[in-house]
Amino acid sequence: MQPLNDMPGGVLATQALSKAFGGLRAVDDVTLALNVGELHAVIGPNGAGKSTFVNLLTGQLPPTSGRILLEGRDITGTPAWRMPHLGIARSFQRTNILKSLSVLENVRLAVQAVRLPAARVLRKPARETALIETARRAINRVGLIGFDRVQSGVLSHGAQRQLEIAMALAVDPKVLLLDEPLAGMGQEEGERMAVLLQSLAKEHALLLIEHDMDFVFRVADRMTVLVEGAVLASGKPADVRADPAVQAAYLGGRG
Repeated sequence: MQPLNDMPGGVLATQALSKAFGGLRAVDDVTLALNVGELHAVIGPNGAGKSTFVNLLTGQLPPTSGRILLEGRDITGTPAWRMPHLGIARSFQRTNILKSLSVLENVRLAVQAVRLPAARVLRKPARETALIETARRAINRVGLIGFDRVQSGVLSHGAQRQLEIAMALAVDPKVLLLDEPLAGMGQEEGERMAVLLQSLAKEHALLLIEHDMDFVFRVADRMTVLVEGAVLASGKPADVRADPAVQAAYLGGRG
C-alpha cells in the first residue's frame, strides 16, 4: 500500500478502499478524491457497490482494507456517530426525518446532536438561540424559506429531500454525501434539486449517488463508474460517456 503522502489530493480521499462480505467484494480497491467546487457523481448498475461505498465513508460499515483520509488525516474505522463532528454529513436513499415535527425542529435537532455538550441537551430549545439561527440559515439555504413551522410530514417528497439536505448542512460539513436525492421526484422538483446541488458543490466537497443518468451527466463535474465494486472508469462526464468499457458495461452502447 502506498504511503499517505502519495494519496490522491482532496478534502476526502480513499486509497484502495475495500469491503468484503464473505467471498463477495462489494467494494473493491476504490481510490478517489472529493474536492470543494466539484460535484463528483458515483454511478453504476444495481449491486455495483455504490451505497456500500458511502456507508464506508460515513462509518456505517468498517472497511476490510484500505484507508479513508479527511484533509490528510487518516479517519479509517471512525464510527458513524463521530463523522458529523469531523465534518462529514450525508443523506439517505429514504428520507430520514421526523415527520411529526416541524421543519425547524428537525433541523434544530440535527444541529443539537453535534453542537451541544451533553449537559445542555435537556435545556429548553427556546434558550438555544444560536442553534435556532443556524437551523434557519440551513433551511433558507436549501430553498425552504417560510417553511419553519410546517409539519415535515405534509411536505412534498421533493421538499422532504430538501429538508434532509438542510439537516446535513446545518452541522457545517466539509463533505456532503448524498445518496439518491432525486429518488421519487418529478421533473420540476428535480430541476430545483439540480440547481441546489450545483450551488452546494461550490462550497463543499460533494459526492452524489444517483440512478438518473440524464441528470447525472448534466450536473456532475467528475464521475466515477463502479461495476461489481471496482472502478471501471473515472473522469469528466464527456470522457466517461465516450469510454467504450462504460458503454458496454453500463450505458448500453449509447454515446
